[in-house]
Amino acid sequence: MKFSKYYLVAFLSFVIWGFFSLALKPLHEYPSLDILFYRVFLCAIIMLVITLFVRVSVLKQSIAFFKAMSAPDKKSIIARTLGGGILLTANWFFFIYVMNHISVKAASFAYLVCPILTTVIAFFVLDEKLSKWQWTAVMLSLISCLLLSFNNIADVAYSMIVALSYALYLVTQRRNFGVDKFLILTVQIVFSALILLPFYPVYSAALPQDATFYWFILLIAVLFTIIPLYMNLYALQGVTSSTMGILLYINPLMNFSIALLYFHEPINTFQIVAYSLILISIVVFNERLIFKKRRVVAG
Repeated sequence: MKFSKYYLVAFLSFVIWGFFSLALKPLHEYPSLDILFYRVFLCAIIMLVITLFVRVSVLKQSIAFFKAMSAPDKKSIIARTLGGGILLTANWFFFIYVMNHISVKAASFAYLVCPILTTVIAFFVLDEKLSKWQWTAVMLSLISCLLLSFNNIADVAYSMIVALSYALYLVTQRRNFGVDKFLILTVQIVFSALILLPFYPVYSAALPQDATFYWFILLIAVLFTIIPLYMNLYALQGVTSSTMGILLYINPLMNFSIALLYFHEPINTFQIVAYSLILISIVVFNERLIFKKRRVVAG
């Protein structure tokens, strides 16, 4: 039952993220940095209020747990938490920029290759093993990247940066256990806000006057940032890497469908072939789980 609970939380988090473009696209006239500034600042304020005034007992327990840790463990959790804050900041900025100034399909492609990148990085960093089928899937995803580069190499480059930043975040947080997940996320977002704060007076545009802007920022902060990120960190406690990889594809597939059906973005032959290869790589990468399920049904 515990596995089912973590699986459901992970599934719902990616379903929520799949609709992100519907809240972000209406803000395309605003600079990407401004969207990032207000998103992070509002998230930091909301999470600090919840942590300091609503979850006081959890905060005290986490502080006591941290004090009881050994010095090396303290350094490790601090490095992973703050490093995660930096990676989140980078991922958010590049994702917003690609979504609003490149294309929704490019943003979608970033999270199609993200599970593959996550697994490859985990192979080298966490010593997680890959099967021959999984390496084949990695090669198929690389071929799809080459096909897309014939169309527009800049799109692919931006997509890879978005994917790499979140893949590194997932890998670093996989071993970040012990302290309450909401508190870890709060520290990461507050750290992100502190990183961005010195840049706000210099790089921000004029203060937005339209109330609609702030409503969308509030929606993005709560529904598309705090809730799914917390669900992601929570699910990582009980969901395997391969399962997380399968569920991660929900987000880009929904983004790609919305780009074609709702935003009516054009698509060419190279893109059709490339995305088809990505879908094939998804099946190949997860063939062990897929065929295992078939054997169970057959039995």
